[in-house]
Amino acid sequence: MRIVFSRKGFDSTAGGKPSPILNGRPVSLPIPERPPSPTTYGDLGLGELVEQMTGGRIAADTPCHDDPMFAGGHCWLGQCDVAQRHLSRNGVGPGDVFLFFGLFREFETGERHHRLFGYMRIEGCAPVNEARMAKGWREPPRPHPHLAGKPRKHDTLYFGPGVAARRASPELRLTRPKGPLNCWTVPPWLCRCGLTYHDRTERWIGATVLDSAKRGQEFISHIGDDREALDWLDGIIAEIER
Repeated sequence: MRIVFSRKGFDSTAGGKPSPILNGRPVSLPIPERPPSPTTYGDLGLGELVEQMTGGRIAADTPCHDDPMFAGGHCWLGQCDVAQRHLSRNGVGPGDVFLFFGLFREFETGERHHRLFGYMRIEGCAPVNEARMAKGWREPPRPHPHLAGKPRKHDTLYFGPGVAARRASPELRLTRPKGPLNCWTVPPWLCRCGLTYHDRTERWIGATVLDSAKRGQEFISHIGDDREALDWLDGIIAEIER
């Protein structure tokens, strides 16, 4: 079994701002995207928020990359190009789990930090032009950006049960207290099982601190049947579902 720590949403380059935490709930803002994305921030009820956060630089009618898409206890995620090749080379597929993380801003202090904000258990995956014929496929409630326009290289859709977190709980925070941003508190099993893009030993500070890579979308841990890792994953999913 594999756990994929998947970076998504606004950050300092895509969107230019951290996503907000509103009334205790993390709101991961999808990144801006040129057409043919069929969905705007306004369509998602995020138009006023994104205009306020960016000082009007991004408008309510700006197309956005609504991905991962959550609805009705289900999740759809598209990936392509180099990031999809990385997933494919590592054998990511049905039975594995995506844990989505992103850059957020603490409301009270303004501190930026990385946190988990959602998950998906992969039920199926297929190239975008074959996804609707894949076993277990459910049609999303609104157009998915990876099903719009011309497919990109290695363009693939993943789908399965999943939800976004309703609480910005401390258990879902990755960045350790007082930072710095990319210095994460991690469970001891992660160092033992390993994480792609984090092979250098100097990234691991003891067993529970990781200097996480500043670039890259998909970080994969091959946990197999490691009991400690599986128990940790069950706890994280339960926390996201609270």
